[in-house]
Amino acid sequence: MREDIPRLQRYFLKPISKFISGKMFGSILLLLATICALVWANSPYVSSYYHLWNIDIVFGIGNYQLTDTLGHWINDGLMVIFFFVIGLEIKREFLVGELSTAQKAIMPIVAALGGMVAPALIYIVFNTGGIGADGWGIPMATDIAFALGCVMALGRLVPLSLKVFLLALAIVDDLGAILIIAFFYTEELSLISLFAGIIILSVSWLLNRIGVRHTYPYAILGILLWLAFLQSGIHATIAGVLLALTIPAKSHYDKNRFKDETSSLLMSFPEKDFNIMLVDETQKQIVNQLKCAVDNIQTPLQKLEDALYPFVSYFVIPLFALANAGISFSTGGAGVGFFNSITIGVAMGLFLGKPLGITLFSWIAVKAGIAMLPEEVRWSQIWGIAYLAGIGFTMSLFITNLAFGDPLLLYQAKIGILVASLFSAIMGIIILLQDHFIQKNKKSA
Repeated sequence: MREDIPRLQRYFLKPISKFISGKMFGSILLLLATICALVWANSPYVSSYYHLWNIDIVFGIGNYQLTDTLGHWINDGLMVIFFFVIGLEIKREFLVGELSTAQKAIMPIVAALGGMVAPALIYIVFNTGGIGADGWGIPMATDIAFALGCVMALGRLVPLSLKVFLLALAIVDDLGAILIIAFFYTEELSLISLFAGIIILSVSWLLNRIGVRHTYPYAILGILLWLAFLQSGIHATIAGVLLALTIPAKSHYDKNRFKDETSSLLMSFPEKDFNIMLVDETQKQIVNQLKCAVDNIQTPLQKLEDALYPFVSYFVIPLFALANAGISFSTGGAGVGFFNSITIGVAMGLFLGKPLGITLFSWIAVKAGIAMLPEEVRWSQIWGIAYLAGIGFTMSLFITNLAFGDPLLLYQAKIGILVASLFSAIMGIIILLQDHFIQKNKKSA
C-alpha cells in the first residue's frame, strides 16, 4: 500500500509538474527577446527598432477599417490571446486546481493580496501628487514565466509543493492585475459598445449552458467581443479573460461511461492486420468512434488551453517583450536615470514590497489559523519565493503602457521594472540556494 502512495501522488501531480516544466522554455525565449530588445534599442540601428513598431497596419472589411501601429496591434490584439489563456488557467484552478477548495486557496490568495497591496503603497509613497501617480498598479504584478523559470533552474532543490504555491500565487496575482486594468485603467466608456459586449458575452454563456462544445462559435464570438471592447473604452484584452470564463469546463462523459464505451469498441475491433494504414471500413469506424469518446471526455477549456499555450508562451509573450522592453538609455538624457520617483517607486515596490507583502500576509494568515504552510515548506523558502514574485516583467510592462502616455515616464517605469526584476531574481535564487545548503549541513552534522 505504501508503494502505491508515491505512484498516486505522481499521477495527480503530473499535470501540474508538466505545466510548470513547460514554462521553462517560454521563460528562456522571453529572456532572449528582452536581451534582443535592449541590445537593438541601444545599437546604431535604434531608429529601425522604433520605426518597426510604429508602422501602421490596416485591417478592414469594406468601409469598416481599423488602423493602428504594429506595436498597438501586439499590445491590444495578440495580447488578448495571452489574457484568454490566463482566463482559462484561472477558471481551471478555481474548478479543479490549487484554488478549488478553501483550504488550498487561502494561503496563495492571502499571499497574493499582500504582494499587491505592499508594492502599491510603496509606489504611492514616492509618487503621491506627482506626474507618476497613475503608475501605482505597475509594481503589483508578477511575471509567472520568469518566476517559474528561475524555480525550474534550481531543479530538485525546490520542492514541487513550493512550485505549486508560486503558480497559485501568480494566478491570483494575474486575476488581481486584470481587475485593476478593468476598473482603474479604463478610458471613458462607450455605453453602446459596452452593451454590445455584454450581449455577446451572454450569447457565449448561453451556448455553454445548452451544451455547445465546438470551439468555433466561441472563437467567432471572441472576435466580436474584442471589437466591442476595443470601442467601449474598457481595455480590449479584458475581453479575452471574460470570454474564457464562459468556455465549457465539464466533460461530456463521466469516467464510467468513457471506460464502458471505449472497452466495448476495443473489444469489437476486428483482428484484421494492416502494414501501412487502416483500410478496413469497420476498423476506421471504430477508430473514429474512439476519437469521439476521447473528445467527449476532454473539455473545450482543456483543448483550448493545450492548443493556445505554446503559441502564447513561445510567440506572443516573446514578441510582446521584443516590442516593449527596448529602452534606449541615451534617448531621454538625465531624466531616464534611476534617481527619479517613478523608477524608485516601481523598483522598490517590486524588490521590497513584493517579498514583504507576501511573507507578512502569509505569516499573519498562518498565525491566525486560517491557512497552513504548504507541505515540506519552510518560512525561509517562502521568503525566497516572495522575492521571485518580485519579477514583474510582462504584466508590469503591460500596465505601464496603460498608465503612461509620456515616453519619458514610460522609460522611467521600464527601467524600474528591469532593475527590480533582475535583482529580485538574483535575491530569490540566492535565498533558496542558501536555505538548501543550510538544511543539507544540518542533516550531515
